[in-house]
Amino acid sequence: MMLLRSSVLLALLANPALAGDPAVGEKEFNKCKACHALVAFDGTVVVKGGKTGPNLYGVIGRPVGGMPEYVYGPALLAAGADGQAWDEASLALYVSDPNKWVQEKTGDPGLKTRMTFKLAKGGEDVAAYLATLK
Repeated sequence: MMLLRSSVLLALLANPALAGDPAVGEKEFNKCKACHALVAFDGTVVVKGGKTGPNLYGVIGRPVGGMPEYVYGPALLAAGADGQAWDEASLALYVSDPNKWVQEKTGDPGLKTRMTFKLAKGGEDVAAYLATLK
């Protein structure tokens, strides 16, 4: 019985992206556009936004710290050193507390990201929305 519970829990944890609602995330992205734009690969502006943070169009599937046109800080570069790509689950965790995510991923409690904003709730929705932009 304990093995079954563990298996169910692992299955749920392995696919938390199912909880995100892209329609809600599109509205929640308004909180992000002060720093982030959404510009398609062909140059089409989906959401005009700031340039403090990287363009988030196509972020799902992109390596952490891996947008060539953007100069990332040391914390995100360290977090992406293993080649991990963003998926909905990791992005949702990251936006809830960027510093905590980077520190846990790298094991370095002294690392701090340039992203100071924390999206207290709705991160899975924003990640689900961003996953639709490819």
